[in-house]
Amino acid sequence: MVPDDEQPVEHFLELIRKSRRGKFKIYIGMSAGVGKTYRMLQEAHALLRSGVNIQIGYIETHFRAETHALLDGLPVIPRRKIFYKGKELEEMDLKAILNRHPEVVIVDELAHSNIEGSKNSKRWQDVMDILEAGINVISAVNIQHLESLNEEIESITGVSINERIPDKVLEMADEIVNIDLTADELIDRLKAGKIYDKAKVARALENFFRSEKILQLREIALKEVAHHLERKIDTEIPKQIKLRPEKFLACISSNAETAKIVIRKTARLASYYRSPWIVLYVQSSNESLDRIKLDKQRYLINNFKLATELGAEVLKVKSDQITQTIMQVARDRDITTICIGKPHLSLFQVILRTPVFNGLLKNIAAAEIDLVILS
Repeated sequence: MVPDDEQPVEHFLELIRKSRRGKFKIYIGMSAGVGKTYRMLQEAHALLRSGVNIQIGYIETHFRAETHALLDGLPVIPRRKIFYKGKELEEMDLKAILNRHPEVVIVDELAHSNIEGSKNSKRWQDVMDILEAGINVISAVNIQHLESLNEEIESITGVSINERIPDKVLEMADEIVNIDLTADELIDRLKAGKIYDKAKVARALENFFRSEKILQLREIALKEVAHHLERKIDTEIPKQIKLRPEKFLACISSNAETAKIVIRKTARLASYYRSPWIVLYVQSSNESLDRIKLDKQRYLINNFKLATELGAEVLKVKSDQITQTIMQVARDRDITTICIGKPHLSLFQVILRTPVFNGLLKNIAAAEIDLVILS
């Protein structure tokens, strides 16, 4: 417990730390080829003309002629060369960026996974180090690399995305700019050879770059930027009426698929409301370590890890009184909304036959807590 006379000091120190941290701007797009890197380089030239010490920490032009031409005249920090599995590879030189300490640095491909042996496993973690050093960062990422949207976008595109960033990275951005194109404009760019080599165009048009897929991705990207703006308004514009702050409790079981859905969708809700959230697993005696199957144990551990990566606090409680435990946690932690998975039976059958669910409904009504059933 911090003494009252020390609290103002702690608060002041926190303000100092925040002011020293670099500003973070992210260009976001619905897919490759919308022009994120092009816009970053345009901005770099504008800042350079204004006398700002801006340098290129890492850029990936994919040898697109118009984009590559914009590198002329911009100071570039050389990449570091690494020998990995018999090959010479290149990575962003984090140490060189920190040593040079420019006012602004451009860091492309935010979701990139670093080569084994690097200081950080992910480039977004490198960016956090750069920001903490007081250097401003301009970066870029496609919407499909956002962790909580991963499965939704995979279902749209049919493409599995392995390189992802946690939602909290976007939440830390001071500014997010959506690079928006219509589906027709993006397809025209593809056909003109401005995204991929012309030999790959026909296949791309049959797969990822189909109009109905692009429209869905565009809508998701627009919504994400709108949510960021709403969060920014909520935090920066004072409210005359203080509303009850939202806090979510995601209740999961050992059912791996349902648990994953509950975690991801609760993460989206928490991100939207910019609120803390908790994942609760109540371990009954039937699921003790000596009774639960090894594959279920493994899935549980993976889901706990996923929840932590998405920014949740994970609670594991041993109890056979599931409803009472959920409500006790909800009361103790000031939960406003409880999130559960869609029951396997119809809702009417569940209410009639399932004591846990029935008890939960009665308790949350009395406690003025919302219940969200996620399908």
